[in-house]
Formats: sequence, structure tokens, C-alpha cells
Amino acid sequence: MTTLPYTLGGIDHVVIRAKDIERMLGFYRDVIGLTVAKHNEPLGLWHLDAGGSMIDLVDMNGKLGAAGGPAPDAGRNVDHVALKVAPFDEAAIRAHFAAHGIEAEEAKTRFGAEGDGPSIYLRDPEGNGVELKAKG
Repeated sequence: MTTLPYTLGGIDHVVIRAKDIERMLGFYRDVIGLTVAKHNEPLGLWHLDAGGSMIDLVDMNGKLGAAGGPAPDAGRNVDHVALKVAPFDEAAIRAHFAAHGIEAEEAKTRFGAEGDGPSIYLRDPEGNGVELKAKG
């Protein structure tokens, strides 16, 4: 293997193309708890702070979204995004999402960047998967 001229530091950002930007912003900001770090209005791009990483939402009706081609007719733009969370209290997490009308699956042990541990799957308003993974 070739020696790389850099060290990998983890995921910097994930970009999701959104058909309904207001609904998607509401989910990631108000339900998941991410904050808007920057909004590039001319491009229709929102950068959301995900605790050391970013989730970017691109409005399909904006300049940048239109440049990416049409939205998929069926299916998702992303399989899933995994976010590290602590503390991991399954009952509290599932109750939070239930209060927002969002079904969260029961926790299962899954492998991630920090090894095996519990995680919960749910879906954003456009069907993309979101995994909440126990940190540490």
C-alpha cells in the first residue's frame, strides 16, 4: 500500500439533496438538534453543525440543487447518515422522536467507527436513513 501524504480524521460532511427544504430543515434542526452554521442563500445551501462534522442540505429548487440534475423519482438520496450520540438512553431517544410523530426502531447492536454498540434507525421526512449511534 502506498503511504498517504495525510491522516484521515473522520467524516467532514455529508450532502443531502432536499425536495422540501423547509421540512428537511425542520427535521434536522428542530428534531435532531443540529444548528445552522451557515446559509448560502444564492446557492440554496444550508450547512448544519453535527458536532465536529456537517450535514449540508441542498434545496433541489435552488441553483446548486438544479445543477445536480433531477431528484430521484423513487428512493432516497442517501442510504443513511450515522450520528454519534451520548448519553444513549433508548427510551428517552425513542420518546423524543415519538413526540414529533417519528417512528424510531428499537435499538440494535451495530458496528461503527468506534466498534460495536447500540444504535437506533429512523427516517428523515424524505426517506433517508438516520442512525443514532452510541458514542464511545
